[in-house]
Amino acid sequence: MWETSDIKPAVAPRKASRKKLAERGVPQPVAHGALSHIRVLDLSRVLAGPWATQLLGDLGAEVIKIERPGHGDDTRTYGPPWVKDEAGEETGLSAYYSCANRNKESITIDFTRPAGQALVRQLAEQSDVLVENFKVGTLARYGLDYATLAKINPRLIYCSITGFGQDGPYAERSGYDFLIQGMGGLMSITGAPNGTPTKVGVALTDVMTGLYASNAILAALAWRERSGEGQHIDLGMLDVQIAALANQASNYLATGVAPPRIGNAHPNIVPYDACPTADGHMILAVGNDAQFARFCMEAGTDWLADSRFGTNAARVKHRDILIPLVHEVTRTRSTAEWVSALEAAGVPCGPINDICQVFDDPHVRHRGMRVEIPHPQTGTVPVVRNPIRMSKTPATYRRPPPGLGSDTRELLERLLGKEADAIDALSRDRVI
Repeated sequence: MWETSDIKPAVAPRKASRKKLAERGVPQPVAHGALSHIRVLDLSRVLAGPWATQLLGDLGAEVIKIERPGHGDDTRTYGPPWVKDEAGEETGLSAYYSCANRNKESITIDFTRPAGQALVRQLAEQSDVLVENFKVGTLARYGLDYATLAKINPRLIYCSITGFGQDGPYAERSGYDFLIQGMGGLMSITGAPNGTPTKVGVALTDVMTGLYASNAILAALAWRERSGEGQHIDLGMLDVQIAALANQASNYLATGVAPPRIGNAHPNIVPYDACPTADGHMILAVGNDAQFARFCMEAGTDWLADSRFGTNAARVKHRDILIPLVHEVTRTRSTAEWVSALEAAGVPCGPINDICQVFDDPHVRHRGMRVEIPHPQTGTVPVVRNPIRMSKTPATYRRPPPGLGSDTRELLERLLGKEADAIDALSRDRVI
């Protein structure tokens, strides 16, 4: 357990010159990418915050992950599975942790103690962005809230990620992706019509919150270029999940009727569903009337002559009649046969791949979606490629997910100019 302590005034950081650091053999960062001029302090854990900061790191930002000594990010223990080394042996490196923490340095600081608080404040003074996902009010107890740090660094962009935002009846509650998927309406529209409400198979609200956070941070950086001012970003996961309901939210707002669960079907487009085939299932995604006409031609049906099916609006109204007819036809051929024929006819369709099949797909291999990053413990660690492809400042993969506190000494030397004796003293006192 961390113990709270009285907060002492922040110690003014002593910035060491690059020349002096070089003479001491302290390595300096190499510029990469569109955000190579940006330094990010990452006080977040688990997924939403780390997802945001990893994206900033992929785009070149220097990301410093501040973790609790001896424990670190909870996801370091989320396993199995563990990443295996070149001999196929499990290493203890969590696959979950690896998904959201590349391109970061790890420094361990106990900021419940005055000396640790001083270190974080010194780092914040020299940083552009701080991301945290503690419960509302937690960091204020340690003098690490936005109001305090903005006095030290008015240009700081401070992003707070919580379950429910900084204010409101639920602000004090903890937020978890599963909980937010339920409270935010996503589970009410996911799953079979008469089945159990179902969460999405990945922590999608966390991921979307990370994407919204990184977008907000980039917007705040753009504003700072013009104004010179930092700002506070209040991002609640419940807000994100509601915003991401997209057309389903609009369907409700337009009608006052809550959309039901309809399985794999689409509320506004028909046929747009998972259809049975002779050897499994396929996706049929007819997006307009012209595509439906081409599907009817390939399927050899006369549905176009039926007024119930001639337009998308009519098909939506009569989906209960049309969909069983479509399924009767799709069962007559294999998935591969349908995909080949319908692709040639210009009708969107495709197989339903498991994740093994996804990474073995020739197009996915061509796009290089699996990336191997050298790692001192495992030889390499596999990660998923960043999907952003920029022609002049592409995403880079400079660092594997860091070991707990692996960069503590180097960062204290490089950024704060700490001498070896001072760092040793902090270590003995268990501040780092």
